[in-house]
Amino acid sequence: MRWWDIDAVFVLEKELFPDDAWSRGMFWSELAHARGPQATRRYVVAMEGDRLVGYAGLASAGDLADVQTIAVARDHWGTGLGARLLTDLLQAATAFECAEVMLEVRVDNTRAQKLYERFGFEPIGFRRGYYQPGNVDALVMRRTDPSTPASGVQGTEIHG
Repeated sequence: MRWWDIDAVFVLEKELFPDDAWSRGMFWSELAHARGPQATRRYVVAMEGDRLVGYAGLASAGDLADVQTIAVARDHWGTGLGARLLTDLLQAATAFECAEVMLEVRVDNTRAQKLYERFGFEPIGFRRGYYQPGNVDALVMRRTDPSTPASGVQGTEIHG
């Protein structure tokens, strides 16, 4: 993800997460930590032609990484794009030399939970009222070995 992707990312963010969407400023802040020798973030976008159809982000600190966000346009649900984005993030966690990867997912988002389970994430707890303003709980999940084989999706390019 680059600064010029933020407007398209923000449009998809508002469409998919209308109640608890990140602001443009939050994306700008994350990107500020995604470049250079001291980078602690990995943010990518998925493009189909000129159209942004997904994005994902990871933050690292020491030997711990945290999946910050994964989003896929509704017309690309079920295509494997979410798996490809997650694969990229896990490869980044390995490159950051992280021993484990954490994430939070809405308790009512069973599609995402199933994706994470397929990738070896296990539930370890809850964060009550984590998603605001809807006061929706988050399921906290962890994977202790971020290395994973790459998978592909035809016709979709992932860009850092």
